[in-house]
Amino acid sequence: MRNQAANSDGGSSSSSIANPIESTPREYIVRDFVTRGLIVLAPESLGIPLSTHDKIFEKELEAFRAKERITATNIPDIMNVTNAPGVRDACELLIGKNYAIVPFTHNTPFMSGSHDQHWHKDDNGPYNMRKQRHHHAVQIEMLYYPQDVRTDMGPTATVPYSQYWTFNHEENHDNFAGADHLDFDFQLNRMEHVPISGPNSKYAIEDIVEQTTAHDIRMRDAVLNLQWPLCQTYEVGPLKAGSVVLYSHNLLHRRNHRIDDWRTWEENPRFMWRFWLYRTTEPDLDETACSVQFSLPHRDALTRQELASVNEDVQSLWRYQYSWSRTGKGPSLGAANGKDGESPGQLGVRLESKGDVDEPIRLGAAYRLAQHERREAALTVLNTALQSERENVRRAALYGLIAFGEDATGSFLNGLSSQARWVRKAAAFGLGSAGSNTDQVIHGLGRCLLEDASAYVRSVAADALGCLGRRVVKRGLYVEKAISLIASYLTQSLDQEVNRLCMDRAQNRSIKMVRPNDDCDVCEGIGFDYGQDRFEPVRSVVRENVLWALVMLCSHGADKLGDELTNVISRLRTVIADDKNVFSVGLAMDCLQRLVSVSPPKGNVVVEELAASLDTIFALTPIYSLEALVASGMAREDAVVKYATDSLSESLA
Repeated sequence: MRNQAANSDGGSSSSSIANPIESTPREYIVRDFVTRGLIVLAPESLGIPLSTHDKIFEKELEAFRAKERITATNIPDIMNVTNAPGVRDACELLIGKNYAIVPFTHNTPFMSGSHDQHWHKDDNGPYNMRKQRHHHAVQIEMLYYPQDVRTDMGPTATVPYSQYWTFNHEENHDNFAGADHLDFDFQLNRMEHVPISGPNSKYAIEDIVEQTTAHDIRMRDAVLNLQWPLCQTYEVGPLKAGSVVLYSHNLLHRRNHRIDDWRTWEENPRFMWRFWLYRTTEPDLDETACSVQFSLPHRDALTRQELASVNEDVQSLWRYQYSWSRTGKGPSLGAANGKDGESPGQLGVRLESKGDVDEPIRLGAAYRLAQHERREAALTVLNTALQSERENVRRAALYGLIAFGEDATGSFLNGLSSQARWVRKAAAFGLGSAGSNTDQVIHGLGRCLLEDASAYVRSVAADALGCLGRRVVKRGLYVEKAISLIASYLTQSLDQEVNRLCMDRAQNRSIKMVRPNDDCDVCEGIGFDYGQDRFEPVRSVVRENVLWALVMLCSHGADKLGDELTNVISRLRTVIADDKNVFSVGLAMDCLQRLVSVSPPKGNVVVEELAASLDTIFALTPIYSLEALVASGMAREDAVVKYATDSLSESLA
């Protein structure tokens, strides 16, 4: 019953890795990611010794048995994987150069065992923080397996092709927290707490092995009942030790239970590391980097699904995302008007389709409107839909207007003045993703960041300013002036936004059950306990998004910040020294490391002074996200010598 999308999973449940998943060829990485939402890198393609994975596994097993927290600080060899040539090459194809790793999130190992998660899409910010979901390839998750993963060891369960379709959350409290759940009753009924396999399972061994338990059936039916194109369950395995999986953070997935003999689990654990990566620069691929033109194979090489039935709604979206991932803009106008040449009015009717099952129809209509030759009429339809009372119509219109490009700037600017906060949120997001780089847009987003009554809107405006900054740098016009202005708004926000006790503690509820309150209308996430008195279980969705945006700006070099450089450094130093929010501190450290690492201007006294004092600044925090700092430009050797608890490993030397 495994890998519903395929006739065979390539291995038996009791065998070793006889037929592992092949690595995605480089020329198809972008195409497969924007369509399927998931690619696999074989260990041989990473460009590091295969013995690395044995070292990591053995050290991890030792730390696991000693009940130690497992991170890059005590297993620094993991940074050989996150910085492996094959990994960096694939990630740069997908999310651009100078990409970042989100600090202090889930960058630690996960084990498979007796329990299942419910299907969900991951939160886009640390630990259940809610952010707007980008369709653009701006954030990916990296899974790494240091040991073989047989098909009976609980391979990660996914739903390929599900990343663009989602559910309402603005007025739907089931999805208030960052993760969007497919079957929320699974959570409410506490089925997550029921062991499916292992010594405490009440299921028959035969049902566990054949995957016919009530849990297994419910999981499969939940996906099939979606009726979304190509959406079927797929377990990513078998995998050889050292395999890396890259997938969209919007992809439905879940932790999976093991079905092998539970008495072997302690001696043969299945470890998995997870890292969140995000874009800091705009797409700018040339033809040699990704020469293949967009076309669909007859059959998916990974899932073995037939692709001939994919309709124009879906293909229109895929064509746009493929073009954007390579060039930062959509395909030529008229590239997809529909097989029947539907008019903007007809597509507008499809945009109003109802129900979750019609999510692909609404979004397909929006993307086809964005590429329609009748430009003015199509824009009118999308602009009207952006003001809709229905969230799923607004959502489709938003992505369609983003695909429309800078000509939608007026629609978004008008949306910023709406009385409806959900329209303002969409408008801010749209300006960050596609608005023109003008003073009017920057000031509009800046005022939104500093003055809007909604924390959700302010947080989206913060992220939007960072995304706008990426596009300003790529365009190359008035860069210093624009980036300096954007940075000024961001630092002003840091001065006025405050941390709050995390919602799960403040409301004495599971993070999945928290609700908006008078101070915050968006889920800010869990205040995780790292065992350090310096930090408290506090969050601020706005502050964290401001710092996220500053990471994007700092990724382009100190010279781009112009007159704001000194002010930005001062604010970041204050965050590192005083902030009680560990995620804010990690992001601020990332910013400063990038300022001294990314093409530092020669003779810039401010940057030279920063570089000389960086060790002293970083010493103000007791813990470090080494993989994030190394991704930001810190030498791996320096990271290990200065901050790791292990000695410099042979592979780092």
